[in-house]
This record gives sequence, C-alpha cells and structure tokens, in this order.
Amino acid sequence: MVGIFRGRRCGPIGIDIGSRSVKLLQLSADRARVCEAARWDLAADASQRDEEIVRAIQQARQRRAFHGRDAVFCLGGDALFVQNIRVPQASGDELSRIVCSEAAGRLPFAGEEAEMRFVEAADVRQGDTVRREVILMACRRAVLQRIGSIAEAAGLNPVAIDPEPGALLRCYTRQFRRDEDQQQCSLLLDLGASGAVVVIARGPDAMFIKYLEIGARHFDEAVASHLKVSIDDATALRRHNGDRRGDQRDPEITRGIAESVRPVLERLVGELSMCIRYYSVTFRGQSLTRVVVGGGEATSQLVEWLAKRLDIPCELGDPLRIFQKPDFPGRIGQWGVAVGLALREVR
Repeated sequence: MVGIFRGRRCGPIGIDIGSRSVKLLQLSADRARVCEAARWDLAADASQRDEEIVRAIQQARQRRAFHGRDAVFCLGGDALFVQNIRVPQASGDELSRIVCSEAAGRLPFAGEEAEMRFVEAADVRQGDTVRREVILMACRRAVLQRIGSIAEAAGLNPVAIDPEPGALLRCYTRQFRRDEDQQQCSLLLDLGASGAVVVIARGPDAMFIKYLEIGARHFDEAVASHLKVSIDDATALRRHNGDRRGDQRDPEITRGIAESVRPVLERLVGELSMCIRYYSVTFRGQSLTRVVVGGGEATSQLVEWLAKRLDIPCELGDPLRIFQKPDFPGRIGQWGVAVGLALREVR
C-alpha cells in the first residue's frame, strides 16, 4: 500500500483496476501536480471479486487526501474488444453505419449486447482503392453497468469510463508536446500483471492498438517451472531481484531468472515485431521514432533488451515526469493508466 498527501483543488480521481491491484491518482485542477495517489493490492484468490475491488478502493481512500467523489474508471483489456479494421471511405453518420455493420461479424459477443466506439486512424491504400483505417473498441453493456455498481458501492460518482489504451495515450501525449513530437510516431508498450497493451500513435492520434497475452503472470510461471519453485516464490524472487541495483543482485539468481524468462521475452519481441510490421505496411512512409515501455513490468533491463532486438530507440516511461510530485516508491511505470484517467477532461 502506498499513499501520498498533497493539494486542495483537484480534478477527478483516476481509478485503474488491474488484476493484482487498484491504483488511484488525483491531479490538481490545473493538471500541474499530483494531489494524491494510493495503490492497494487485491487478494489473489478473492471469490467475490467486485466486493474485493470495492473494499480496495475504500481502503485506498481511507485517511488519504483525495478530494470529492468524481472518478474516471478504466475499461481494461479483460473486458475490451479492440481491432483495427478497414472500411470504405465515408464520414459522419455514414461512417458510423459502415463501422457498426462491419463490427457485427467480428465481435466475440452479440451486437445487441455491445457498446461500441471507434477512432479514425488514416486513409490507406488497398490495391487500387483508398480505404479508411479505423480502430474499433467495444465491450458488453453489462461491463459498464458493473463498473457503475462498483463506483456506487464505493461511494464514488463515475463521471467517465475510459478505455485503457486511450488513457495510456493521453498520459504520454501530455509529455510529448513539442511541435516535432506532433508528427513523430511512437509505440507505447504497457506491460502489466496479466497482459500488455500496444498503442502506436502519431503525435496524439492512435493509429494501431493491440492487446498481447504476455504479462507478469507469464514471467512468474516461467520462473516457477524452470527453477522448480512455487508461483508465489517465483513472483517474490523476480520482484526483489529486479528492484535491486545491479551491484546488489545475486549473479546466480539473476542468471537463473534470465534463462527462465527468455522464451517469454522472445515471444514478446515477436509480437511487437508483428505490430510494427503491420503498422509499417499499412501506414507507409511513417517510421517509428521511439518505443516507450511502461507498466509494472517496465525496467531498464527490459528496455535495453528490447532496444537491441527491435533496433528502435527505446526508453523507460515515466508517467509522472512532468508533474510536481513527492517521491513515489516502486516502479513509476505502473502509474501510466491512472495518470491518463486523471487527465481526462470532464464536465
């Protein structure tokens, strides 16, 4: 559990509900500093998941300096269907009708259950024709109702429910605001507990989004299998060894962990390479200038490893870099989505 006290006049509370923890973060009304932040771990074997999340939110807010009840909740990858699709050129209501028609055959659930949105990426050439590339995002309406029920039980007013990729992009767009940044293309990788999300963007505009089934859980399972230890021991071993300075790590443990997770890392590079290839072929002439690595699994060692294999400049994401803030314990990269939620403009 982490708590940071600051500030008076604040924006909405960004609430990022993950598979292992709940993170709350609130910025000042001018979005210049962190007012308050807290992280609360979720029980791994909670049978009543929603009740556990409500308790975590209440505990995280207890005796903390959060202001008001307005909150922006995250719609995560476990409930979100995302896919880049290509449709005929159109605009306005006609484009919406075409996208909804195209989505009907792609969704993993019935269309009448779905709440859908889409983001226009760019015009792309397909053979002798020009079509419109859009990013379709959808979830079941029941998921939104569930989030609303969690908010009500926790005593909060859900002023918005934001897709995770949009929050992540908003966080880093706020940092890259120079004129030259607006035309540069970046790949944002947020590597969390149960999976990862990839967002390729040109300036503030998303061009490609994909979820990957690669996260801390897969690294822990690989270590547990290779070193013949329990999952809990593997998790603790990776975390404690990874968070130590290089000169304080046990060389034998470091070597054993590296050998264990290499197949997972190779799979991650393969997935990222396919994302980059799709982007390069679809949006020709717009090469990637950087890869920003964030999430709870983001480390300087991972950044160096990816940079060598992707042959693209990689950097460790710092979602809190531009804000006035106290020192945050733990890995800063884990706060990217929460920061993006807190930055959401609401009426």
